[in-house]
Amino acid sequence: MAKLTVSDLDLEGKKVLMRVDFNVPIKDGVIGDDNRIQAALPTIKFVLDHKGKAILFSHLGRIKKEEDKKGLSLRPVAERLSNLLNKPVTFVPVTEGKQLEDAVNNLTDGSVLLVENTRYEDVVNGEYVKRESGNDAKLGAYWASLGDEYINDAFGTAHRQHASNVGIAEAMHKAGKPVAAGFLMEKEIQFLGEAVNNPQRPFVAILGGAKVSDKIGVIDNLLSKADKIIIGGGMTYTFYAAKGIKVGDSLVEKDKIEVAKNILEKGGDKIVLPTDNVVAKSFNNDAEHKVVEGDIDDGWMALDIGPKSIDAFEKVLRDAKTVVWNGPMGVFEMANFAQGTLKVGEFLGSLTDATTIVGGGDSTAAVKQLGVADKLTHISTGGGASLQYLEGKTLPGIAAIDNK
Repeated sequence: MAKLTVSDLDLEGKKVLMRVDFNVPIKDGVIGDDNRIQAALPTIKFVLDHKGKAILFSHLGRIKKEEDKKGLSLRPVAERLSNLLNKPVTFVPVTEGKQLEDAVNNLTDGSVLLVENTRYEDVVNGEYVKRESGNDAKLGAYWASLGDEYINDAFGTAHRQHASNVGIAEAMHKAGKPVAAGFLMEKEIQFLGEAVNNPQRPFVAILGGAKVSDKIGVIDNLLSKADKIIIGGGMTYTFYAAKGIKVGDSLVEKDKIEVAKNILEKGGDKIVLPTDNVVAKSFNNDAEHKVVEGDIDDGWMALDIGPKSIDAFEKVLRDAKTVVWNGPMGVFEMANFAQGTLKVGEFLGSLTDATTIVGGGDSTAAVKQLGVADKLTHISTGGGASLQYLEGKTLPGIAAIDNK
């Protein structure tokens, strides 16, 4: 179902509410990585170029008590955004009340305002009340009353039902005002939606990470859609245990062995597991390590896939026309156990005739570290949201956007 987008709206002179994802790392007032701010720029610039008044909402971190607010103000984000846009950004240090209303009413066409961290509303008078993250209807309606149109460009929070995404959207609907997707949201829906619902074949999913439990829903949904599912990372060894392969001291979710057995029975030769692994004496980059095939002896733990597995995975990927990758192949944060993840990322970057989509923190970090990010079709901005999308779940933030 095609969604209404920012380019369908008449923006001139309108107060345009925008949910963006400015949940960036900030330490002592300094932003560590501004990728999420950069990702929102195309939609913000489009609104400003079309003489709309952009009123931006975002959360930052988690706020459970009053003192959490001190280190989680969006003021540094307003300053960075101002530099990136090369124009002033009005920062309003509150989330409701006369100061915010006056600032909104004083906006001129083509100007931009950033509201303080929406999660400040989760703690009121020192009490943890979750007005924002609990989707308080009154709060959503109040924020909606500030604008004429609403754009959701925060895919990273699309799987959450918050006042600043679903709440505003519902109140806008009641008031007969449009709710549209921004360019970033549109891109996520397009690429992830196409991959899951209408992929070019062969379609290969690469799933890594520590736990089977995090990916059960994804594997289950993709079994009927993908041609091959490559499995790596810590969850490999729960599958090994299900197959009766010795795992030594490797990570195993004992309560998920039966689930892994069912997946293997259902998936048959669709499931591709590593055949060799880099094993170590302890969970430490400097630990003694070696490559072993098959069984892993007691006293050793697998921390990465081995060279034969990398070759086998590349062979599967060589002819792929659609690839979705989520999760590392090993302990990516340790240099000695990062090769599997890096080699997979490097190979994806070399595929010129395939739609390649990457999601999840470590997979994204790997392709950026390798300098191949620009060779991939799409890097998803939402870890949890992209996983739920791949599970086939309806994301509340997307469902609340108007259909065309």
